[in-house]
Amino acid sequence: MENMVNIKMNGMPLSVPNGSTILEAARYAGIDIPTLCYLKGINEIGACRMCVVEVKGARSLVAACVYPVNEGMEVMTNTPKIQQSRKMTLEMLLSVHNQDCLACKRSGSCEFQALCTEMGVEQTDRFAGSKPDSSKDESTMHLVRDNSKCILCRRCVAACADQHVAVIGPNNRGFDTHISSPFERSLNDVPCVSCGQCIVSCPTGALTERDQCDEVLAAINDPEKFVVVQTAPAIRATLGECFDMPVGTNVKGKMVAALRRLGFDKVFDTDFGADLTIVEEANELLDRVKNGGALPLITSCSPGWVKFCEYYYPELLPNVSSCKSPQQMTGAVIKTWYAQKNNIDPKNIVVVSVMPCTAKKFEIKRDDENAAGVADTDISITTRELARLIRLAGINFNRLPDEDFDPALGVSTGAAAIFGATGGVMEAALRTAAETLEGKSLDSIEYTEVRGTAGIKEAVYHVGGMDVKVAAISGLNNANEILSKIKNGEGGYHFVEIMCCPGGCVNGGGQPIQPASVRNFTDLKAERAKALYEEDANLPLRKSHESPLIKMIYDEFLEKPGSHKAHEILHTTYVARKKY
Repeated sequence: MENMVNIKMNGMPLSVPNGSTILEAARYAGIDIPTLCYLKGINEIGACRMCVVEVKGARSLVAACVYPVNEGMEVMTNTPKIQQSRKMTLEMLLSVHNQDCLACKRSGSCEFQALCTEMGVEQTDRFAGSKPDSSKDESTMHLVRDNSKCILCRRCVAACADQHVAVIGPNNRGFDTHISSPFERSLNDVPCVSCGQCIVSCPTGALTERDQCDEVLAAINDPEKFVVVQTAPAIRATLGECFDMPVGTNVKGKMVAALRRLGFDKVFDTDFGADLTIVEEANELLDRVKNGGALPLITSCSPGWVKFCEYYYPELLPNVSSCKSPQQMTGAVIKTWYAQKNNIDPKNIVVVSVMPCTAKKFEIKRDDENAAGVADTDISITTRELARLIRLAGINFNRLPDEDFDPALGVSTGAAAIFGATGGVMEAALRTAAETLEGKSLDSIEYTEVRGTAGIKEAVYHVGGMDVKVAAISGLNNANEILSKIKNGEGGYHFVEIMCCPGGCVNGGGQPIQPASVRNFTDLKAERAKALYEEDANLPLRKSHESPLIKMIYDEFLEKPGSHKAHEILHTTYVARKKY
């Protein structure tokens, strides 16, 4: 039984687990102590002083997020002294803050703004005076950094370090402190992998995705363009959060209805591309196992992870699958097979993807991603951008009926649905590879050992008379650990899935931003992934190679998995990158 500690909070007796902080203890009492800098397990530094409380016997206010409870402790969380301290902290932050809130993309979802409203901060000029120099960094394809809105909480710095990249940090000291890259380089000149974890960690509008909503609307309103939208598996499990639905609500039907009302000519499912990826990737794995290719085969669906490999482990690029990501495969098929069948010039097709990932904005600009001689995908927007478009169009998302994707690229399997969760690509590939090796249909297709939100999962499966060792990794710190083993000839893996973002695409840098009060006490990764596994379990087809659409496209166009034509359209190349 867990050791418990008896304390008093606001005069109320309370028993909490030993080792709890005051912040965690307050949750047991139903009290939410405000925070700004704190992110559980990532940024626990007690720097912002928003969470200060009074502890009997302490000489000064203490930071609840890092102060541990002990037997007999008496805590007050809401005295006039505490309120005055918190309010003054907000006023001081506001004194050097860009207060153009109405024009900010985070207005309404800004934690700093919400705290000022809740605490009745009306006077914003009490500490008026000099403001530190600030600048915008718009050098990358995926984000904009505006230091005039930064409150120096360091959550982005911690998130970047947690991804093993650590290309941002506090420069200078005192009043001139600001967040930037080493030697004031732009983000485009450092080995940033475009994952966007800094964006979803930021409590203000200092970090935002590079918004492409205007480009989408311009394409839709261009009568010369045939505009197709495709949505990633993870979007259906998260978009509802932008419209106040519970975390983990599957809104696939409403999402399709909203996209149709926005004016897209066709609404397709990237899950189709996920099925296609699995068939090609499983064929690639079997080919390497049988013919002595570079092992382990490492998945290539996550562009942030691929970019990380190009920067930090270029010697392992031969191990990375040459398969394009589902986004790019879907775009390539739209501009080749679909364009030919419907007599549409690929140059007049605009493919818009809705992705959980800011790195997708980088991926669409990569070389060797142009099967039809034009970009496979033209515009990639995040879940957040789609929500903005829906609101801008006056669409009442919660009242929409459920609608189905358009044929032909709206058919997919349960294997594709789980792509958005860590371990999902691995499990989907195993379903196809195992049946190919065994030469028969298998009833047992749930590889539960690679499920769950753990950062590193390993398993050995006996299929086709051989033991296949696999690993599913999410988060680049964990990826670095496994890649170091592979580089040193350790591990003995045959197949490795790597997802850049912790928990996989459901926790991508383009997903809805939840405040720290939710992130610290709700397992977003698990709740969102649950919706995808439920969809998988309820679909009639659960193996990618059994999709009638996949079979038809190979019969009509691609010939067979791994064919020369398939390689021309569905595969790509990588490049070693210099860090500096």
